[in-house]
Amino acid sequence: MNNNILFFLTPKAMCAYLYDDYTMRQALEKMETAGYAALPILNRRGEYRGTLTEGDLLWGIKNMCYMDVRQAEAHRIMEISRRRDNIPVRVTTSMHDLVDRASTQNFVPVVDDKDAFIGIVTRRAIIKYCSQRLFPED
Repeated sequence: MNNNILFFLTPKAMCAYLYDDYTMRQALEKMETAGYAALPILNRRGEYRGTLTEGDLLWGIKNMCYMDVRQAEAHRIMEISRRRDNIPVRVTTSMHDLVDRASTQNFVPVVDDKDAFIGIVTRRAIIKYCSQRLFPED
């Protein structure tokens, strides 16, 4: 298997993500446009802050906005309780640790040595690579 995380990296410029100062409404719109059920959250310095899922948003609207979507404009996404954040890795992380992390997360955020978000590695990219190696004739 390729031993370089960067081989699997979808760079930040090609990723959909949210900023931690977005409102719940902005997050809803961004997730709808991007078509993903979970997105990384960054601060304005580009550091990874967590992961927001559709479920997190749904419960946030129910609990904080009392099912009134208009109130979603008044709440920032960092106010939402998140079930769990996708744990990031550094570019120097071993492939073993990357694959282990990807087995429990649909994407793995990648940060540099200053904790700046540089992209994601998707579980799909790893599986596709493994499939091509295991079944080269297909």
